Amino acid sequence: MAATAAVMKTAVVGDQKVPASGFFGRRSLRWDPVHRSLRSLPVGPTSRAIRATSSPAATKPSESEVKRSKVEIIKEHSNFLRYPLNEELETEAPNINEAATQLIKFHGSYQQTDREERGKKSYSFMLRTKNPSGKVPNQLYLAMDTLADQFGIGTLRLTTRQTFQLHGILKKNLKTVLSTIIKNMGSTLGACGDLNRNVLAPAAPYNSNKEYLFAQETADNIAALLTPQSGAYYDVWVDGEKIMSAEPPEVVKAREDNSHGTNFPDSPEPIYGTQFLPRKFKIAVTVPTDNSVDVLTNDIGVVVVSDSNREPQGFNIYVGGGMGRTHRVEATFPRLAEPLGYVPKEDILYAIKAIVVTQRENGRRDDRRYSRMKYLVDKWGIDKFRSVVEQYYGKKFEASRELPEWEFKSYLGWQEQGDGKLFCGIHIDNGRIGGTHKKTLRDIIEKHGIDVRLTPNQNIILTDIEPSWRDSIAASLAQAGLLEPEDVDPLNLTVMACPAFPLCPLAITEAERGIPGILKRVRAVLDKVGIKGDESLVIRVTGCPNGCARPYMAELGFVGDGPNSYQIWLGGTPNQTALAKCFMNKVKIQELEKVLEPLFYNWKISRLQNESFGSFSIRMGLDKLQDLVNKWDGLVESTVA
Repeated sequence: MAATAAVMKTAVVGDQKVPASGFFGRRSLRWDPVHRSLRSLPVGPTSRAIRATSSPAATKPSESEVKRSKVEIIKEHSNFLRYPLNEELETEAPNINEAATQLIKFHGSYQQTDREERGKKSYSFMLRTKNPSGKVPNQLYLAMDTLADQFGIGTLRLTTRQTFQLHGILKKNLKTVLSTIIKNMGSTLGACGDLNRNVLAPAAPYNSNKEYLFAQETADNIAALLTPQSGAYYDVWVDGEKIMSAEPPEVVKAREDNSHGTNFPDSPEPIYGTQFLPRKFKIAVTVPTDNSVDVLTNDIGVVVVSDSNREPQGFNIYVGGGMGRTHRVEATFPRLAEPLGYVPKEDILYAIKAIVVTQRENGRRDDRRYSRMKYLVDKWGIDKFRSVVEQYYGKKFEASRELPEWEFKSYLGWQEQGDGKLFCGIHIDNGRIGGTHKKTLRDIIEKHGIDVRLTPNQNIILTDIEPSWRDSIAASLAQAGLLEPEDVDPLNLTVMACPAFPLCPLAITEAERGIPGILKRVRAVLDKVGIKGDESLVIRVTGCPNGCARPYMAELGFVGDGPNSYQIWLGGTPNQTALAKCFMNKVKIQELEKVLEPLFYNWKISRLQNESFGSFSIRMGLDKLQDLVNKWDGLVESTVA
């Protein structure tokens, strides 16, 4: 099995040899079942035929190997993500065709329309940056702030994966915006599409903490390892000018290593090949106790393991997490990652690469609903999955090391970095920076030359603040209404919501725009049943079941399942280590109080000491809670006292 990727086929386009499309060896993806032959198909921005110069034996593949989704065909014929995107960007039309729409995702963009407009569609593009560990240099922040005003809708959105999103970019401005980001120390390459997405790590700039620094460095290296290599991104957006910093030698060495059959030799994409991955792929790195990254929701979770002196020695690796699902299709489900094993620190890039290749070679490419790695792990079981990964890794995994309990950490407020400077974590409602908040943050960041970090909870951290600046910065933040964490309702500190309407094509109902009203109503019910205002629970809201705001980890999750209605999920924990369960379907937004009032009242009167709402929900059982909701007649004064 380890040899399948090592078989490489080349082709001649004009006078130039290029890699031909498809995976080889075990998969013969160019087989034409009608003509019973391997076909030569056009590739790239020309219609010139490709003539294969070498190929595996033309044995007929099985039906499961022949069947592929439409997106797989588009990727195969794209000349490594160039065609037809490069041609579509040159047309006068405000939109791009279906194939280019799929390819531009790999470049960090989604084509969108305003779903609230009737009649003629108004097309625009969402751009997403890629910021490993959430790191944003001063120069890039200022550029993004300017671009939002000049070419977007005037706001910056912080995502749940530590990146920026710009909304409302017109097609005619895409190249200007993308090239500006690239030339200001940023990138959108791989922020979307069927490949590794942004690599999460704790955002806190604890500059004297070896474990945090090592986790952030590891996230940077993993991101570099799995960044596309063909140059298509730079060809399309900056006319081939490759603007990037030198990579660490250990990253280059790990990428080029093919001692266990992981690579496509002589390919512009040695790890991804022409097909890239079956679906998006998510990785998070963290340190013991710090679960700010929702580590178990990722395809791969990586946790630093240190000795008694807190000197990093290696990593525990977890695999198979993922949030997306489809309503009324029980074969799709959210899933938590499970332990794969331990690797010494010098092997982490090779282990990550082996896992990615295992998914590349075995993940489903026929039905995108089942293409995430979680379904492969679930189908095979962890033992078989580990065995296959070990073939590509070339070693056995050691047993996972014991770790302490996880905690959710937000890094809000003023804290010491450990190097004599301060950082300030600022709560941003729904991750949306606009208006006075946006202007104030820009003024502070520009005046002091501050770098920033974005958190997986959609907040922002101002870093490297001299103690003498603190008072003036604090005064500016307060004047703009950017509150200290103790002045924010605790519900708001942990809530997350996806953008949903009006631009997301998958949204079924509101999320970001609906969350302020939902939180007010939740707080009102808590007050009504007598739960004091400093108590909270983790609430997350998405407009569809894809789970971008990770609602299936919430103590109280709302998942859009119809116009103005939600599935309600219960049972996550404050430290993000338990999967919630679906409690009710089709709950209309105007009916929320009828569900929440009996739940919160019984939490108040029946919980154990310091028991969270999510833990209470699981202990009581969803059937019992459903019975309580069904029989609820409302509160009377004496029950609240």
